[in-house]
Amino acid sequence: MDLYTLLQRRAGIAAPVRQVQLGLNWTAVEVQGIGLGFSPVDAPRTLPWSGTLRGRSAADLVGWLSSWEPAEAAVALATANAVINHDNSLLAAAILLKGDLLQNCAPGHLRVFEHFTSQVQQQRVVVIGRYPGLDALWSGVDFRCIERRPQGQDLPDTAAEYVLPEADWVFITASSIANKTLPRLLQLSRHAQVVLMGPSLPWLEEWRGFGVNYLAGIKVCDSDALWPVVAEGGGTRLFAGPVQYHLLQF
Repeated sequence: MDLYTLLQRRAGIAAPVRQVQLGLNWTAVEVQGIGLGFSPVDAPRTLPWSGTLRGRSAADLVGWLSSWEPAEAAVALATANAVINHDNSLLAAAILLKGDLLQNCAPGHLRVFEHFTSQVQQQRVVVIGRYPGLDALWSGVDFRCIERRPQGQDLPDTAAEYVLPEADWVFITASSIANKTLPRLLQLSRHAQVVLMGPSLPWLEEWRGFGVNYLAGIKVCDSDALWPVVAEGGGTRLFAGPVQYHLLQF
């Protein structure tokens, strides 16, 4: 079964959507629980469905996972996460990444990288997606960053075909689910230790079969604080209270 069929089957329930926010950086949807997805960088000024999503079934919105319209795909992934991650046994078993207080404790959005710092020394490491502050945290790690909108020393999307097959460790943002690049990224990373990470992550046992070794996703710990952060354009601010990173190794 392909990834998108799997997600639609697991999250395609009749429960009504309670709330949707398409924020500047994050998209949040509430069904049984709250799910997140990374918002599109360039959302269109006119969305034909604005104001009509609340009350629709989760199954309707999850169906947009097959859409090539970025805003629809972001809403679909957040909806899938709102269903799949609610009372999820994998998430319950995952460890909280509190940060290493002896090493000054990295900001919340970098906790995953902080956790793996010792393991990636002297390794060939590739990170999919640009994370603010990672260069400073990993100043002693020789890593390459692949970014859709490269800056500085970032590599473009096309570099994945060349650098991922040679990598020892690959850190992949789960937002790649929405833009449909994840299946190919996982194929190219099959010889590496793969960490699938980010607030967009659905906690699924089936990731093991797709070649993922670690899940690093979030648990919503303060829903009241989450909504204004999303609505007011928060990015890494999301990790300053509303959510916390958790890690699970297969």
